[in-house]
Amino acid sequence: MSDAALNQEKEQLLEDVRQVLSSTEDLLGAASDEGGEKGRELRKRLGENIKLAKARLLEAEKLVVGKAKVAARATDDYVHENPWKSIGIAAGVGFLLGMLVSRR
Repeated sequence: MSDAALNQEKEQLLEDVRQVLSSTEDLLGAASDEGGEKGRELRKRLGENIKLAKARLLEAEKLVVGKAKVAARATDDYVHENPWKSIGIAAGVGFLLGMLVSRR
């Protein structure tokens, strides 16, 4: 899956969660004003919206974890295929960070 497709899916999931939470806030406001049967119905819908939001957040978490695993695997493969380049890059980054820290 490409980065663009992952970003699009992530944005869609976040938008879905925002919509569910907005709807839940509206229901919560209406439920606090209502009693009786209508209040019970609003609270039921509120519970359903919260379950939906949790499910969407779990989907987003799976997406992020999956992407992190792919990145970690690619990094691991690169380091195993190019150990000396990796050591050189790490040394260069360490040198630059050392220079930046010593200037302060």
